[in-house]
Amino acid sequence: MLGKRKFPENGTQIILNKKRKIQTAPVAKNALMQLNEIKPGLEFQFVAQSGPVHAPTFIMSVEVNGTKFEGQGPTKKAARLSAAEKALKSFVQFPNASEAHKALGRQVVNDGDFTSDNAEASNDVLFNNFETNSENGTSCEILPKDKNGMNNLPKARKSVVPSVPDGKNPVMILNELRPSLKYDFVKEHGESHAKHFVMSVVVDGIKFEGSGRNKKLAKSRAAQMALTKLFNLDFSTHPGTKPVPKESHTNVPQELADLVSRLVLEKFCELTDNLTSPYARRKVLSGIVMTTSDNAENATVISVSTGTKCINGEYMSDQGLAVNDCHAEVIGRRSLMRYLYFQLGKHLSGNRLEKESSIFQEKEGGGFMLKPNIHFHLYISTSPCGDSRIFSPHEAAQEVEGGDKHPNRKARGQLRTKIESGEGTIPVTSSGGIQTWDGILEGERLLTMSCSDKIARWNVLGIQGSLLSHFIEPVYFDSLILGSLYHGDHLSRAVYSRISNIENIPPPFRHNQPFMSGISNPESRQPRKAPNFAVNWCVGDAGLEVINTMTGKTEQGASSQVCKQAFFKRFLQLCGKIPTLTGQSVTPLPKVYADAKVTVMEYQTAKQQMYLAFQNAGLGRWLKKPIEQDHFFVSPS
Repeated sequence: MLGKRKFPENGTQIILNKKRKIQTAPVAKNALMQLNEIKPGLEFQFVAQSGPVHAPTFIMSVEVNGTKFEGQGPTKKAARLSAAEKALKSFVQFPNASEAHKALGRQVVNDGDFTSDNAEASNDVLFNNFETNSENGTSCEILPKDKNGMNNLPKARKSVVPSVPDGKNPVMILNELRPSLKYDFVKEHGESHAKHFVMSVVVDGIKFEGSGRNKKLAKSRAAQMALTKLFNLDFSTHPGTKPVPKESHTNVPQELADLVSRLVLEKFCELTDNLTSPYARRKVLSGIVMTTSDNAENATVISVSTGTKCINGEYMSDQGLAVNDCHAEVIGRRSLMRYLYFQLGKHLSGNRLEKESSIFQEKEGGGFMLKPNIHFHLYISTSPCGDSRIFSPHEAAQEVEGGDKHPNRKARGQLRTKIESGEGTIPVTSSGGIQTWDGILEGERLLTMSCSDKIARWNVLGIQGSLLSHFIEPVYFDSLILGSLYHGDHLSRAVYSRISNIENIPPPFRHNQPFMSGISNPESRQPRKAPNFAVNWCVGDAGLEVINTMTGKTEQGASSQVCKQAFFKRFLQLCGKIPTLTGQSVTPLPKVYADAKVTVMEYQTAKQQMYLAFQNAGLGRWLKKPIEQDHFFVSPS
């Protein structure tokens, strides 16, 4: 109907048509619109947000036919569209590529030969390309019939093993490869503010377990372990997070890292009454696990320890009664030394079965060596202090391509020392010169080499120390597992590669390169004050021993079972009663601790070569404790 006529001043007639609709081209429907037409009333849920404030990434999800689809994008709208595309793609087929392009909101380019029989051959290519460009979307097989009565829907395409995870959730990938899997809740553990759940799934007759801060994450970890074990999928997203393999041919499986971590955490929970004990408070937890086969079967926790501080200088002992360094990994290694002494002591027995139960076997020519397939694995809940830790927190998340972007910076690899009664490290160049006994008693700070430096030392000299080197070949860690702040480049440099220039190491010593890896469920940072105690436990102990980190002794004032004097007494009990590795005379027995240490010339030579390697690399000089602390006597019992 025509509106009223109006005659303007210029005499031109204007006809107002209020009801006539202007004809426009139809709007192309995107995936979200198409999905709402097919499945009206769907609700999209916000899942998570990540990334910096100026460039966030949103994840949205939608449930269709009982299956959850997720998509991500720089905005919530883009994330919803991505999720809708994945949902559509799982059960909608289009008659041709043009219709598919329209449904996905893309421009149709008609430059092909439409008379060709192969004109529609690009349908699969379209969806394959779309699948590659979608980072976090997921797709699963949809049941042929849903609650709305939609029948005869086409089946999802048969999945093949992807070459890379392609950003998909491990549970979705595993469900495509092995449909209808059932996940079972195993248990929960941890402190109230840091609960951990364990879920399991059986795939091809093999049971896989995963742990996480919630059940969803635990399921994802279990699926990830199954995909890694059965389909060789690598879920390391950044080069810095990838495991560092051993130099030797022995291959340590990736899942060993999670196994070692879980065993240590479970033992710590057991020793602290499910973390209800006041001594469950800790910032760093360390443990050592022993395996007796290459497939990690029959793994046994040998030691568990916590601690982050060193002794106060005024409490140093000139009788070897105080523990100087109460950091968790150092205390854990000393607990392992107790275990080695105990295993050697079995060879004092006249019982053949007792001797055969030892992890050591006699070596031709004298001394002992580990039996085949005996391996020790060190777990630390965070990166060891010093060179390994100071570069790891921010760089692991920022590096996308390549590893350490600045490997030649002068600060990289420097020897560092711990601070007396505190936390953190400083370079040795600012630490001063030789430490003296009277200087420390007058107020100079007592400095101790960092844990990164000590682990680098253990990879040359072994973890058995100089006294045990009288009897056994060097014992090295087979793997080093970190619970958080793992960065392969920084860790391998700190504990191995920065002294790759080391030369003239006398046999049987060598430069050991352990397997290094993080775990699939890293520990979250817990900002809290470090306790003033450290605990240690070794297999066979009834409970934890608690050490006051300020005094280096137990809370009752007694000497610790891992102090120098305790080890010297155990050494004297073995001298002259079991064969030595060097074949040297063991009579008369050394009465001074320092004299017993310097007797093994190969050990001392290897140590000097290690010091020289650090100096030649321009990384500083190894700082030693005052020599007076080793000049003590012990009467053999």
